[in-house]
Amino acid sequence: MLKVLVVDDDAGLRLAVSQTLKNTGRFEVEEAFDGQNAIEKVRTGQYDVVMLDVDMPRLNGLAALRLIKEHDPRIIVLVLTAYANINDAVQAVKEGAYNYISKPVKSEELVQLVDKALEAYALISSVAASSPILIESGRKFIGNTAEMQKVFNIINKLSQVDTAVLIRGESGTGKELVARAIHYNSARKDQKFVAINCSAIPESLFESELFGHEKGSFTGADFRKVGKFQFAEGGTLFLDEIGDMPVLMQAKLLRVLQERRFTPVGSLRELESNVRVIAATNKPLEKMIGDGSFREDLFYRLNVIPIFLPPLRDRKQDLDFLCQNFINKFNKAHSKKIIGISPEAMGCLKKYSWPGNIRELENVIEHSFVLEESNRLTLKSLPEKVLKEVNLSDGARTEARTESPTVLDVSGATVVQGTSEANAGAGISTTNPRELDFNRQKETFEKEFIIMALKTFKGRINQTALHANIPKKTLLRKIEKYGINPRDYIEPKL
Repeated sequence: MLKVLVVDDDAGLRLAVSQTLKNTGRFEVEEAFDGQNAIEKVRTGQYDVVMLDVDMPRLNGLAALRLIKEHDPRIIVLVLTAYANINDAVQAVKEGAYNYISKPVKSEELVQLVDKALEAYALISSVAASSPILIESGRKFIGNTAEMQKVFNIINKLSQVDTAVLIRGESGTGKELVARAIHYNSARKDQKFVAINCSAIPESLFESELFGHEKGSFTGADFRKVGKFQFAEGGTLFLDEIGDMPVLMQAKLLRVLQERRFTPVGSLRELESNVRVIAATNKPLEKMIGDGSFREDLFYRLNVIPIFLPPLRDRKQDLDFLCQNFINKFNKAHSKKIIGISPEAMGCLKKYSWPGNIRELENVIEHSFVLEESNRLTLKSLPEKVLKEVNLSDGARTEARTESPTVLDVSGATVVQGTSEANAGAGISTTNPRELDFNRQKETFEKEFIIMALKTFKGRINQTALHANIPKKTLLRKIEKYGINPRDYIEPKL
């Protein structure tokens, strides 16, 4: 249950707001009688949302807001204000409050505002999966040690300003997600978020797409078109893959950013523009500046607040957290009750290189959800591409070995991998000295072991190699050597 702190020196209003939230059955509500009392409670308790009055004795709402955000930027602050204090409420939003609501407070509007704020909160939580790093004056912005604290600090900083943002990172690292989180936690949250992929627009249509055109302005212009800058007025325009924008269009974009006005194609009138631009790219812009394919002046105009999203292969320690996030997501989407992922499957995921980053991971988890029949995601439900890359490595190993010994039990015969030296030779039974030939016994054991493993994993080469801890190339070589046919062990379909 979410925890809310209602702060107001008017006891009647505190009671009304508290009761409205309690009646939903979703919130645990506490009260504070002024700003100072609120700070004392925030420092000793944990709150998801603070409803904060502006005009209070001892410590007013604006001062309390700053101290709350300083203590924990993750707390959602909503401002309660009388009509005469609207300017103070607007200032509070600029300083980190999510939004404000005017007194007298209407129950429906209050609950809607809290729900919308919680959606923005959830969006930032999703952004944590991208581990964004804010660059300030050439140094990384670290924040506190907790990862979520870092993310909320970054979004909080970006939400308080209106300058351009440049998000850098490979494809699939979550650049658009970060852009949406910035927008929906900023003062422009109630206006449009418009996304455009620069790599998908033909060069001849670029200017029309961004700035619009008048009817008859060129061949095929049979009607007047509103461009993305005009459509996003008051909101945020997300220019994805900005590195693919033609150089001529870069010059025109720079003019809009500098002068805040543009002219539709075929028009004689200039239009003013009140749009925040967030750009993203996976291209090496610095190198492109050197070869003349990206304008240096545009780069510096966009690069006011740069964010870097590291690739998934450089932070595989986050895979457990990311996988659980996606498991929770797809449990809701597919009405399943998957409780986690097996150690063997996680070991396989941690060996994979993840060229598609978080987007590919999400796809892999959903793929497994569709195929998995147990209550955990296992190796058998992972895509063949992932298994193939891991198994092609001669050094491929499973995490199952570190978790517990792998036991193959077939027709009463049991082989335990990773056992101690005390068990060595336990599978040999002979009293004839002439049969104590190492090479002969080794080959006999290898053949029996491979047959047993193939039978256990129903003739599937990839599964046998991964579970039985045999490099795939070695397994295929031994199968050929001993004349074993894996098809003999495929379980017949009923």
